[in-house]
Amino acid sequence: MASKVRGLRLGAEDYIVKPFEMMELFARVENVLKRRSKLKNTIEIDGCRIDLTGHKVFEEGQEIQLKPMEYDLFLFLCRNRNVAFTRNQLLDRIWGGDYEGETRTVDVHVASLRKKLKAASRIQTIPKLGYRLEV
Repeated sequence: MASKVRGLRLGAEDYIVKPFEMMELFARVENVLKRRSKLKNTIEIDGCRIDLTGHKVFEEGQEIQLKPMEYDLFLFLCRNRNVAFTRNQLLDRIWGGDYEGETRTVDVHVASLRKKLKAASRIQTIPKLGYRLEV
């Protein structure tokens, strides 16, 4: 029993002891895979949930309407937490390498995100560089 508890406390999702039936093993693996697939379909930061499947953002249970580029920018920063990006890097990765507008477009979208989402207050401006989502 002590080894089971130790394994679970160290981060194991499940623990099975010998001897075991193959059907039990399959059932346990299925459960782990179901839990993992649910986790991969959402990202959560500060009470804000991004539904990757539905392409939606929820804060405090309410859907927040984001424009497509706002969604893409917020998602990119959430996936790359604590990493600083220049405006040009963000333009390349979000708007695409063929974008020919102003780098201030990023500033406008960040300002809009900050107005719409409490979690976007974590987007830090890095003077003379760009932005980072600090978590």
